Amino acid sequence: MSSKLLSRLAATWLAAAALPPAGAALAVEPLRVGATYITSGTDPAKGSNGWALVSHGVGENLFTVDRDGKLVPELADKAERTGDLTWTVTLKPGRMFSDGTPVTAKALASGFDNTFAHNKAALATGGKLTFEVIDDLTLKVTTEKPVPYIQALFAEWPLIAYKPAGDGGAFFTGPYKISSFKADASITLEPNTHFTGADKRSPVNFRKFGDAQTMTLALESGELDLAFGLPSEVISRLKTDPDLTIKSFPVGYQYLAFFNTTRPLLRDIKVRQALDLAFDRKELAAAINGGEPATGAYATYFPFAGKDARPTDLARAVVLLEDAGWRKGAGGMREKDGKPFRLLAITYPQRPDLVTMLPVVKAELAKIGVALDTQVVENIQQVAATGDFDIALWAQHTAPSGDSAFFLNSMLRSGASLNYAKYSSPDFDAILNRFATEGDPARRIAIAIEAQAKLFADAPASFLVSPVWYVGMSKRLKNYEPWGSDYHVLRADIGEAK
Repeated sequence: MSSKLLSRLAATWLAAAALPPAGAALAVEPLRVGATYITSGTDPAKGSNGWALVSHGVGENLFTVDRDGKLVPELADKAERTGDLTWTVTLKPGRMFSDGTPVTAKALASGFDNTFAHNKAALATGGKLTFEVIDDLTLKVTTEKPVPYIQALFAEWPLIAYKPAGDGGAFFTGPYKISSFKADASITLEPNTHFTGADKRSPVNFRKFGDAQTMTLALESGELDLAFGLPSEVISRLKTDPDLTIKSFPVGYQYLAFFNTTRPLLRDIKVRQALDLAFDRKELAAAINGGEPATGAYATYFPFAGKDARPTDLARAVVLLEDAGWRKGAGGMREKDGKPFRLLAITYPQRPDLVTMLPVVKAELAKIGVALDTQVVENIQQVAATGDFDIALWAQHTAPSGDSAFFLNSMLRSGASLNYAKYSSPDFDAILNRFATEGDPARRIAIAIEAQAKLFADAPASFLVSPVWYVGMSKRLKNYEPWGSDYHVLRADIGEAK
């Protein structure tokens, strides 16, 4: 037998030996996903974990917003008002938790009770909700405050649906379930076998990157199938790579600046108004290579958004500072009673656009004689909660449930748990109170417009840019369509095994 024939036979035997046994399933290569954020933990009642777990495809809500921005049922079938403060929620039959047990009213009530006991953000719209089980698929819900649309409330990000587990964990209903979790690093997901289409879905390795530039390099080197939230400055380069697909999409997020109204220099409304007028929103949008100057608290495609871009007026800003007693001193920077006008601005790396905007903001405020120290912090919520800042550059989806009230109630109402500006205005609160009893859509739009006008006047925050975001995909995920901002990154319709 010739040596060539022996070589061919050896190769054939080796190839046969490498094949799995008959009937064995072929291993599916995990999808590799990267972003600059990841859930901070698996406790759905803690902080913003509920939002992140839904974003990761692990959890769902009773109601949600679809890709067209329409409020639609998810785990629920319908919700009907039965009294001034009472509703009946009917669940869809046949849904399962990831442990194989059925989704029941009793199980969900237990999860919601846990959330309302431990997450203050859940109280923003209806106060504390109480739940009574009518039967396996029917919940009676009683709100503490009137709620015109309980469907929108149950689409809010703190109200992820789950069943508490005996070990302090939870079982969810999304297309994926958690296989392993490394805090601040990665989460490994596998298809939830109790969710339709699990056999067509690939497992997922979801990595957190400390900055968007590092994530970009990982995408370019072939380490990722999906990079979510690419920095705008790399887009033109990435689009020349034949192995990558780059897509942009508008988001419901707004980039804004919270002013800490309890800090000595920012207690004066004239000072806050001056800072608001100093921001050049066109320049900020150009700096991040995407988006439009903000018209107010909401993306322009919402009916309750403002119609005109927020103004820039350096001359008026200077007059306001002069009226507040801040005069130009040495080097053209302002001072009062011998003390310089110096502020601290913070932001966070998980939103790379904000990091790009930070030096632009510093230069813009310097034009009116305001000195700005800047700091990028890893945990923006923790730092903001301490109040150790003057300005916080922030990214916020301001209408995640398709309704205008939640953002205003949770982040700007007096005493709200996420009111980092420490803004307190009885007049503003009185405007928000009308949301609780007004169900007419046109009148709710009018309330939102009036509330924004009050914010423009008092300036506890400046609304800066309505952004566009970018995602990059390998050939494996070239047909991925981003939607829903970052509320639905991993969905049932992506990641099918190839």
